[in-house]
Amino acid sequence: MIAKIDKNKVRLKRHARVRSRLTGTTERPRLNVYRSNKHIYAQVIDDAQGVTIAQASSQQLGLDATSNVEAAKKVGEAVAKAAVEKGITAVVFDRGGYLYHGRVQALAEAARENGLQF
Repeated sequence: MIAKIDKNKVRLKRHARVRSRLTGTTERPRLNVYRSNKHIYAQVIDDAQGVTIAQASSQQLGLDATSNVEAAKKVGEAVAKAAVEKGITAVVFDRGGYLYHGRVQALAEAARENGLQF
């Protein structure tokens, strides 16, 4: 019998591997992405102090369709605007173990277009 692969376990292992090398500082915090089946979430985190500086989600924005590329673009815009308001322009992108494709890529590109550099 073939063992069933748990995609989330594989993603979490990949995320842990990436996080061992990637940290957010006060000058350059970490832009973290979490993607669920229904929503997408993004937050800018200062790992040195352990605080969330800015955050946005498709759930918070109250969008009609929350699990598509358009929703991810709006979340990317919102988190970038919130970070720029707080004086953050440079971040480290943490894709959360997800492939840089689809919703994650759309969020990243929208954040770049709205003032974040990474």
